[in-house]
Amino acid sequence: MPVKTYWLEHAWLGTHVEPGVALETGADGRIGALRTGVETPPPGAEVLRGLTVPGLANAHSHAFHRALRSLVQVGSGTFWTWREFMYQVAQNLTPETYFDLARAVYAEMALAGITNVGEFHYVHHARGGAPYADPNAMGEALIEAAAAAGIRITLLDTAYLSSGFGEAPNPHQLRFSDGTADAWAERVSALKPRGHALIGAAIHSVRAVPADQLATVARWAQERQAPLHVHLSEQTAENEACQAAHGRTPTQLLADHGVLGPRTTGVHNTHLTDGDIALLGGTTTGTCMCPTTERDLADGIGPAGRLQHAGSPLSLGSDSHAVIDLLEEARAMELDERLRSRTRGHWTANALLTAATADGHAALGLADAGRLEAGALADFTTIALDSVRTAGPLPRLGAETAVFAATASDVRHTVVGGRHIVRDGAHTLVPDVPSALAESIAALRG
Repeated sequence: MPVKTYWLEHAWLGTHVEPGVALETGADGRIGALRTGVETPPPGAEVLRGLTVPGLANAHSHAFHRALRSLVQVGSGTFWTWREFMYQVAQNLTPETYFDLARAVYAEMALAGITNVGEFHYVHHARGGAPYADPNAMGEALIEAAAAAGIRITLLDTAYLSSGFGEAPNPHQLRFSDGTADAWAERVSALKPRGHALIGAAIHSVRAVPADQLATVARWAQERQAPLHVHLSEQTAENEACQAAHGRTPTQLLADHGVLGPRTTGVHNTHLTDGDIALLGGTTTGTCMCPTTERDLADGIGPAGRLQHAGSPLSLGSDSHAVIDLLEEARAMELDERLRSRTRGHWTANALLTAATADGHAALGLADAGRLEAGALADFTTIALDSVRTAGPLPRLGAETAVFAATASDVRHTVVGGRHIVRDGAHTLVPDVPSALAESIAALRG
């Protein structure tokens, strides 16, 4: 890829908005140089009008849940009734249909300014649980889908072995299970990273991986210095069942088996004790908040502020894809905390953007992304400052405008590895993203 210069009308540099920034991308897909005080575009530079920020990191995704949008909004119900709809969709996935759906979903993410996705992947096998000829056919489909959509992926291959604290998988869950953690480790070890893809690990939850097998998954991740994610205390029912089975909270159980640590991220972390918060913060275990899903499923509001204060870095995810909008996730984390505490200003706009960029990428194993600086991956996105939502504020308040007013619809450009993936609001690799979504979702209706 040739050296290219972008001129950023305004750029968020982590602490402030800088006008007139020239950014050079190199053949290695990284930022080669960044110059401030460039009042007019240099000759031949590509002009990006608006506010350019580092690419957004979607730290928690289940791509196939996108097929549930609106379907699960009919009537009422609970997380557990929602799960029955999810099982129905999962049963109809094949490597081919999953590629088509994930390609469309990841293209939707690119349109929303997302340059890297953490895919929490647990639909591994054919219906009934028999492995495909390639045991990693489903994971490979997701990796290829990300490439086709032009974004990066950290495939968080997920151990899912039990229907609950040692119980055998139910018929819907047979597709998810490798039988044992050792068998999971053998299968996932065959997956190889590539230019746009990293391989990480996940423990679905303490109810889905027996306690005596948690350490196997943690050891696999430790040996490879890979990210390790886990659904943690999303539901009070999980906490109660864990107490009944093990006499401790899920967080305590994970700590006892060596799961917590700086490369581990707990997803949701909603219903925690004071001791849980101290354990997560003391081990610098991360927290991925998914506010639009957590409120859609009526899960509750997690103690994000207390967790961060205790030492747990925050990242953001769109999870079930009720919407795909990382700006909304950032905004919702602050606004949900305001509702609970009845006070304002828990995080600055800079802090919320950091959760959506640098800290999100770090949670996915990419410490060299999420910043506009020389040597970082050349992944960035530009948000319009002249839409009906964003027009009016001073450009120096661009971070506040992006977080508290803009939506995914205001994303104008997305660049990944120096390559323009979204240009003027249109995807360059997937010409008609809405049609791709509609067709791939229709193919899953049983």
